[in-house]
Amino acid sequence: MTPPTLRLFDTESRTLRDFAPLVPGEVSVYLCGATVQGEPHIGHVRSGVAFDVLRRWLTAQGYDVRFIRNVTDIDDKILNKAAEAGRPWWEWAATYERSFERAYDKLGVLPPSASPRATGHITQMVEMIERLIARGHAYPAGGDVYFDVRSFADYGALSGHKLDDVHQGEGAGHYKRDPRDFTLWKAAKPGEPSWPTPWGPGRPGWHLECSAMASAYLGPQFDIHCGGLDLVFPHHENEIAQSRAAGDGFAQYWLHNGWVTLGGEKMSKSLGNTLSIPAVLKRVRPQELRYYLGSAHYRSMLEYSENALQEAAAAYRRIEAFFERVQRRAGDVAEGSWTDAFAAALADDLGVPAALAEIHHTISAANTALESGDGERARALAGDVRAMLGILGVDPLDEHWREIGQTEDESARYALDVLVRAELERRQQARASRDWAAADEIRDRLAAVGIDITDTPAGPEWSLKTDR
Repeated sequence: MTPPTLRLFDTESRTLRDFAPLVPGEVSVYLCGATVQGEPHIGHVRSGVAFDVLRRWLTAQGYDVRFIRNVTDIDDKILNKAAEAGRPWWEWAATYERSFERAYDKLGVLPPSASPRATGHITQMVEMIERLIARGHAYPAGGDVYFDVRSFADYGALSGHKLDDVHQGEGAGHYKRDPRDFTLWKAAKPGEPSWPTPWGPGRPGWHLECSAMASAYLGPQFDIHCGGLDLVFPHHENEIAQSRAAGDGFAQYWLHNGWVTLGGEKMSKSLGNTLSIPAVLKRVRPQELRYYLGSAHYRSMLEYSENALQEAAAAYRRIEAFFERVQRRAGDVAEGSWTDAFAAALADDLGVPAALAEIHHTISAANTALESGDGERARALAGDVRAMLGILGVDPLDEHWREIGQTEDESARYALDVLVRAELERRQQARASRDWAAADEIRDRLAAVGIDITDTPAGPEWSLKTDR
């Protein structure tokens, strides 16, 4: 079957646009990756999951997809945190780059075509700065180099910011001609890493690196640029300005995913409300976390709660039980093909909620066939379910989920978590009924076997007591 034309919401035009690649049969995608300053939390990896679905859908339609996801390995936050810990900045960055890679892999996010590091592309950045200076869009001053925002007439088109309201979120800079200008190159400071340039030693500004790496791997003009909604301004606005001012067409479509929120606020390290991937994977399996993160529309905000996470995990286990039932009663399930309704859902700006509704509708039809004794039809429908779940990256029968497995300790912890959470649910019900005695009895019984309970705004949390 021929899928309907993919339509994507383009942030720059603020419209749904039919997707047409620059080169027929090929798609080029750049995703702003991690600033490797610490352990990844679920807000960090949502973009990886969301745009992995885009990549899988494009690949399934026969496109040759070049997918670039960068690593920011030099940044004020990295330098500051490494210094606070008394560690070399490069070791700090490498340590948490590996943490992000482990998180992506555990969640079944396909590896990118390339994962370039900022520090590996200083030459390309210097060349871009030289082009900008030659075109009158940038100026060196005091060892720094700044982009002249007023020189670019379309500044603010992506975010909708008016020039008079622009605040770059960086220091005013001693040598800036205008406080709204942003830094392309930072002069070296004592104790910080630096690279030689025509303007003196220093290190790159954050915005410059992505423009340089995107053009290095995808060319001066490419199809899709992705990232989190928080990057629209100033990061992506500045990428557009410096790239187009340098003469590059840059991205043709801009896609932005919504935040993971907690208590209505964006999940971030500065708010102190993060949920690290290792911590969450002690409560649910990787495939269950991916199912949770990927079940909402990519542009929507995803309000985290422990109950929502556990409900998603339970829903995924029901899908696994469906396949176990079909295989037990009708035989092995080979991958089939997606339905027209599923294709229509994804063609509508990656409408995953509607796609999941079609998956559950197909599961229902397969269960009906199984109960009526039509095992062959049940297996065929289950194969279609596999194909659709595969596009979403959560096919329970995919080899990845078998390979990633769990250690014996992780399996034991997971089993314990299921039992404890059942007790916590009973305690919540008792508290809702104002049966304080029953609630206290459950808490005390758990405490007696070494389990601490902490009540949080997101629901009760448990942990094993440590020796004191």
